[in-house]
Amino acid sequence: MRIVAWNCNMAFDRKVEGLLALRPDIAVICECAEPERLRLRSKAIWIESAPVWIGSNPHKGLAVFAFNGYAVRLADGYHPALRYIAPVHVDGPRECNLLAVWAQNASAGSIRKHQSGPLRRSLSRYRDFLTVRPAIVAGDLNSNTIWDKPGWRINHSTKVKILEEKFGLVSAWHAVRGELHGQESVPTLYWRDRTKAGPTYHIDYVFLPADWIGKARVDIGTFESWCTAGLSDHAPVIVDIDL
Repeated sequence: MRIVAWNCNMAFDRKVEGLLALRPDIAVICECAEPERLRLRSKAIWIESAPVWIGSNPHKGLAVFAFNGYAVRLADGYHPALRYIAPVHVDGPRECNLLAVWAQNASAGSIRKHQSGPLRRSLSRYRDFLTVRPAIVAGDLNSNTIWDKPGWRINHSTKVKILEEKFGLVSAWHAVRGELHGQESVPTLYWRDRTKAGPTYHIDYVFLPADWIGKARVDIGTFESWCTAGLSDHAPVIVDIDL
């Protein structure tokens, strides 16, 4: 099973060949136009089964695509007030639940200190969804331990701890590569000027059940293939699980 998490930075219909070349089974795509617009704009028919899409802007939402015999559907318990967090049932050769994430963390001033953030709130709302069968959390979390501040409820390290202790989920990159959060050797975002020397951050993740890690391989797309090529300021996280 191959999972790809990628923030495409919009205009996905012009960039889809880059994703398809990765041959994903499940793809979580942030900043993606709604499926009907993709069908109208794409030069080829590539959507194999009905995707899941949520958002208020038809040009820029959160999508989950399925390929190679897999199918996805939005869970009945979807809570639209938790914007850009989608609980998705994955059916096919390997069934699981997927919490797709494009976290909108920005808020003003000191209010942010007291907010838990959209992902942390969704972990409470979707507790049963994440425990009823094997679960994955994947997407652009827009967070990293390097930005943690004492006492802030939105801290990345708090979410990592909750995911592991309450749901048994760990970041594939960190667990497989043996790296600590905040000390990643490879970024997923080449921010602002899209150069290797500019600001770079690791903010895209795929969290898997801990007992899957021994069966998993993980990689991050190269700067040259994704940023230099003009596809996005993000590189995809690519996870293979031999189940």
